[in-house]
Amino acid sequence: MFCVKCGQQLPDDAKFCFKCGTPTPGGGSAPGASTSTPHAVPSVAPSAAGGVQAFKCPSCGAPLQPVFGETVITCDYCGSSVSLGGSGWNEISKHSMLVPKVIDPDAMLGIVRAFMDTGFFNRKKFEESKVVDHKLSMIPYWILPVSASTNYQYTDVAVGVGSTVATMALSAAIGGAVNRQMGGGGMFIPIMAGPTVNPTRQDTITGEYEYPVLAVRALSNYQPKDYAFALTERTFFDRKSVPDGAPILNGDLTEEAAKNAAKAYVTQLQSEQAHKRHRMVSHFQSDVQVSEGELLHAPIWQVTIEHKGGTVVFLVDAHSGRVMNAPG
Repeated sequence: MFCVKCGQQLPDDAKFCFKCGTPTPGGGSAPGASTSTPHAVPSVAPSAAGGVQAFKCPSCGAPLQPVFGETVITCDYCGSSVSLGGSGWNEISKHSMLVPKVIDPDAMLGIVRAFMDTGFFNRKKFEESKVVDHKLSMIPYWILPVSASTNYQYTDVAVGVGSTVATMALSAAIGGAVNRQMGGGGMFIPIMAGPTVNPTRQDTITGEYEYPVLAVRALSNYQPKDYAFALTERTFFDRKSVPDGAPILNGDLTEEAAKNAAKAYVTQLQSEQAHKRHRMVSHFQSDVQVSEGELLHAPIWQVTIEHKGGTVVFLVDAHSGRVMNAPG
């Protein structure tokens, strides 16, 4: 069938036009309407090894044809997403996005230039480089609420050294007094005695995170380590907010796998914070709890630059206009 407003050809059972948003006759509400009412889960699921079968989007009825290995699929027509869970394909109820703001390549390269030319010795670093490639994509992340509490022990070097110096000073004073009483003749070597101050201390680090875990294994360079998206500015996913030509990537990492990855990433962050506080850390133990998350599509520029015979790749958050990584 065709859209009654713009004439766009649509699947026969589409609920609305994916181009202009006009509801089809009997198709229901337009995209962007409330998603509080659950949609029916499609009854046809892709087979694991015998070839993936096509099925329909649970939101708009458009055909979905996932590539083998993908577990998080976003509909090209309406932007709804589904995930392959233990019970088959289920609609992802929490699917949000960060709206791209830096969509002009020149504006994006200006951000990279400012980042590269920071510092006295780097003032012409960008001019001496060559931009090889740049592309804007909507990258899927699982955003997972994480609570972490880390207990650890550390050695207070100042206490240990101070205790030793104090004991040596006391012993030297006693030895000097005894030698004077002996008329200065002979040598008295005092035995250092007394209570030893234990330099071992304990500390606790707690943290609350909304940690982003990349949903595409093959794009490991897109995984941030300690970068926070502007999540307070995210909105419900809207296909019409994606710039023309920017692909919306599907994922191959389930939410459960992302939760396990979030535990590992946050545990590492807690460890690094402990080592920043104290040098000698031991008996490190973390309790990390991960709650139900949501799928976020973030607009990210990837920029490949050649500089002095080497190649560096920059990632620019197209929503906030910040460089996400710091290539060496």
